[in-house]
Amino acid sequence: MAEQARTASQPGRSRRLGGEREQAILRAAYDLLGETGYQGLRVDAVAARAQASKATLYRHWPTKAELVTDAVRTCKAADAPLPDTGSLRGDLVAWFCDMACMIGSEEGPILAGLFMALHTDPELATQLRQMRDSKIPLAETICARAEARGELRPGYDARLIDEIVPALLFMRRFALGEPLDQAFLDHLVDDIILPLLTRS
Repeated sequence: MAEQARTASQPGRSRRLGGEREQAILRAAYDLLGETGYQGLRVDAVAARAQASKATLYRHWPTKAELVTDAVRTCKAADAPLPDTGSLRGDLVAWFCDMACMIGSEEGPILAGLFMALHTDPELATQLRQMRDSKIPLAETICARAEARGELRPGYDARLIDEIVPALLFMRRFALGEPLDQAFLDHLVDDIILPLLTRS
C-alpha cells in the first residue's frame, strides 16, 4: 500500500496499471531493448507490441528512461543467491561465475547497451544508478565473512572488486570477444583480486 502511495504521488505519473497489463508492456519493452538497444527503442513500437496505446504508456511512464528502468527491474533474471562455499576463493569464483553466465546470456548485450547509453541520457543514468545503489553490497558481505574466518586482515578494500571485475568481464566478452571460461575466472581470482585484497 505504501509503495502504491509513493508511486501515485510521483509528479506526472499516474497510478499503476493492472498486474498482467503492466507485465505485458514491460516485457515488450525489455524484448525490444534486446533487439534494438536503448537508442533504437521507440515507445510507439513498445505500444504496438504490447497492444497498448502510446497514451497509456506515457501516462504511466512519462519518459523512455523510466519505462526501460522498470522493464529491466521487472524482467531481468533474478540474481543468483549469494555464494557461501566456506572460503574466500570459493565464494569469489562462484560469484564471478554467476556474473559471467549473466553476461553470456541475453542480458549481457542489453546491459552493455545501457551502459553506453548512460553517457548520453542523464535521466537513464540517474535511474539505473539508483537501482544499483539499492542492491545488497555483495563484495562487502563476502569479504566480511572472509575476515570473520581469518582469511582477510582488516584494511582490505572490498570496493576494488566492483571497480575491477565487471569492467574486465565486459571488456573480455564484448570488446575482445574472448570466452569467460573457468581458466579466465581462476586467473581473475588468483592473479588479480586475491592479491589486491590480501596485500600488506
